[in-house]
Amino acid sequence: MGDIEAQAPVGTIAPDPDQWLLLIYRIPSEPSRLRAAVWRRLKSLGAVYVQNSVAALPSGDGAERALRRLRREILEMEGTAVLMSCSALVGGQDVLALFQAARDSEYEEILDKCQDFHAGLEKEYVAHHFTYGELEENEVELVKLNNWYGKVLARDVFGASTRSTAHEALEACAQALEAYAARVYLEEGDGA
Repeated sequence: MGDIEAQAPVGTIAPDPDQWLLLIYRIPSEPSRLRAAVWRRLKSLGAVYVQNSVAALPSGDGAERALRRLRREILEMEGTAVLMSCSALVGGQDVLALFQAARDSEYEEILDKCQDFHAGLEKEYVAHHFTYGELEENEVELVKLNNWYGKVLARDVFGASTRSTAHEALEACAQALEAYAARVYLEEGDGA
């Protein structure tokens, strides 16, 4: 699968699960695209909603910079936003569980796409489509899956339970693609 590892990079220190950044915001109801843009940005950061318009991220320098930028953008939208650094006195495990469930959900989506990838390769075998064009399409799909996994992995600072399963599934996709590539080379006359 390349250089994406199943574990966080060496030297990375997991944040304290009781230290969170909270972005509390309000955006004008119209145009709705502004709310959608903020929601997409928070989702891409890996934030979870504790309540309506209250998003939490594990405390960290990168997360703080990203939320400060987003706060500025919300203010430019003529909204209001407060960024807080806080400790969970009670209920911290609930916020952590919410964060972990969000990562597990993302990994589950990747697992679903890995199944689709295998089904797509199987269709190629059944249809006897062993061409360089088909191989390239499947390579592109695997690159997309690996990139997506890399983004989720970067957000997965506490090590969600399905991380290793997703990693193994991507490894299996890479192996299946290698077998398909060997067949393409054989059919196209480039094999041994």
